[in-house]
Amino acid sequence: MTKPKVLISDKMDPNATRIFQERGCDVDVITGETPEELIARIGQYDGLAIRSSTKVTKAVLDAATNLKVVGRAGIGVDNVDIPAASAQGVVVMNTPFGNSITTAEHAIALMFALARQLPEANAQTQAGLWPKNGFMGVEVTGKTLGLIGAGNIGSIVASRALGLKMKVVAFDPFLTPERAVEMGVEKVDLDGLLSRADFITLHTPLTDQTRNILSAENLAKTKKGVRIVNCARGGLIDEAALKAGLDSGHIAGAALDVFQTEPAKDSPLFGTPGFICTPHLGASTTEAQVNVALQVAEQMADFLVNGGVTNALNMPSLSAEEAPKLKPYMALAEKLGSLVGQLTRDSVPRISIHTEGAATELNGKPITAAVLAGFMRVQSATVNMVNAPFLAKDRGLEVREVKTEREGDYHTLIRVSVKTEAGERSVAGTLFNNVEPRLVEMFGIKVEAELTGHMMYIVNEDAPGFIGRIGTLLGESGINIGTFNLGRRNAGGEAVLLLSVDSPVSAEVLEKAQRLPGVKTVKALSF
Repeated sequence: MTKPKVLISDKMDPNATRIFQERGCDVDVITGETPEELIARIGQYDGLAIRSSTKVTKAVLDAATNLKVVGRAGIGVDNVDIPAASAQGVVVMNTPFGNSITTAEHAIALMFALARQLPEANAQTQAGLWPKNGFMGVEVTGKTLGLIGAGNIGSIVASRALGLKMKVVAFDPFLTPERAVEMGVEKVDLDGLLSRADFITLHTPLTDQTRNILSAENLAKTKKGVRIVNCARGGLIDEAALKAGLDSGHIAGAALDVFQTEPAKDSPLFGTPGFICTPHLGASTTEAQVNVALQVAEQMADFLVNGGVTNALNMPSLSAEEAPKLKPYMALAEKLGSLVGQLTRDSVPRISIHTEGAATELNGKPITAAVLAGFMRVQSATVNMVNAPFLAKDRGLEVREVKTEREGDYHTLIRVSVKTEAGERSVAGTLFNNVEPRLVEMFGIKVEAELTGHMMYIVNEDAPGFIGRIGTLLGESGINIGTFNLGRRNAGGEAVLLLSVDSPVSAEVLEKAQRLPGVKTVKALSF
């Protein structure tokens, strides 16, 4: 078996290379290349490990014909075109927790630097001025810290602030009251935070909802003398409005580790009294650099070797332990999706995935993604589990997921139903011996079949002699039959025949089969 091949294109702790190799991957470390050089090289790799320097653009992805995963050692993925990656079926991972403590500590450090004016005091002292009476700071004890964003990093900042005897209020639409109590913070709306906070720290990603969350309007709502810290993402604060607030004295101080444009070399904030900054150092500790490098190597290797998906931004997570259990279910789901896709001619506004019994105990998102991949691959060979949910959404396909924990006729069952102009149509399958996918029902007719290789699907009137006639036709056409799988609604009624054959069925043979007495539908299938 060929080993997956990984390119590390940015400087990274050398232990990452060791982990890739120990877990069964071949690794090349080639850093500092131009975009053109990367485009020329990337086609030979299954995985690409990056930090912030490499730009994974659409052009790079178009050239990455074998690429399966991009791993960002760190949290920010601004340098990866995620929509383009998703369209290409490439998983994008990051390591959101590897530098959490480091970033949180940097925010606390900047808060102290603002409170005691440390950078300017240091500069004047080293200039020989000894400005003992020139700097009057403030204590953080007893002050109110306002968190904008109370996720992983925000919660760490909150715990450190509570240890400093600060009161913490938090604005985060996803923060539940129970989690707020657990953290020891007060959940508030944004206006409440702005009016009460002595210090504000930001810990939220940059989205359309959070861009300029500290706008000129919102900065005007802050408490006079507020001090603001941003170690999250550039673009969360209106920098021009921040400067105006510092110049007017309404804002007592601001500390930025991130800027709207980076590298920031000519910001109007530079030199403003009360302003301090660092060059995106939030994750810059020895421990954090080692942690994110090790984590991205572990995650990518698990994906490439075992199928585990961790911290993916465009695919449901799937642990290395879950992957072997889910593998046969995903194979069944993909085959059922493919069967429905190949047999449905009408436009489909809705697809439903119904799991019963043992399947309901598993992670349902990969099963849904596998159904969609099989269903949509009929239209495009480049569809896979990564891009199928995105393509379905783009095309307006409604996806429903239903779980029934009780067991029916089978210990586990997956049913795929589609809404068409002709009505609802469904197929269902189970696992034999917990590993072998089997079709057990087609459009309300019980039929047991293994979906594999080349097949023929025939709907006919249940009448004597039909099996002989179809067998004779295929024999005369030089097509060998592997298996016969029969089902019918009732004697003399509508019957379904699924044949596995050893070679593709030509259009000419399909046309001859269609002309046989009693035949309603004939279709060639491939799995």
